[in-house]
Amino acid sequence: MELMAERLESLKAGVIGSVSLGLAFLSTSFINVLWLDKYFPLVSYDKIDIVNLQMLLNGVIAGFSGFLFGVTYRYIIRVDKNPHLKTGGVWAFGLVRGLTQIEVGWEINNPVLPFLILAGESILWFALAAFALDIAILRKWLKPFS
Repeated sequence: MELMAERLESLKAGVIGSVSLGLAFLSTSFINVLWLDKYFPLVSYDKIDIVNLQMLLNGVIAGFSGFLFGVTYRYIIRVDKNPHLKTGGVWAFGLVRGLTQIEVGWEINNPVLPFLILAGESILWFALAAFALDIAILRKWLKPFS
């Protein structure tokens, strides 16, 4: 029975991570379309139409990444009060995604600055997801892994 309770808490952490990262994705996507597109065309999504295949696929990937982050973050932080564990988890997930984007930009011989912005955006996404998970734990909506 205890194993099932832990699985349920992990599922809740995954859903919180997925929803918070999905909302961060939507927010930064609108900023990219409305503001950054003027300066860095590689950051744009071709048009504001939110229901295009690229945007939908990016959203699904962001949501799935958030789910994996939420589950993993719960196990990383446990009941410790070690801030290095929290920031380490955020940086690990954010940098894996962000450095991949920089590498893609480098490989296709485009200016790297737009891809650096996207890498920073990735770290921001996971930081926001960690914040949402920390709030959920503080409000006792989610139990940390013991």
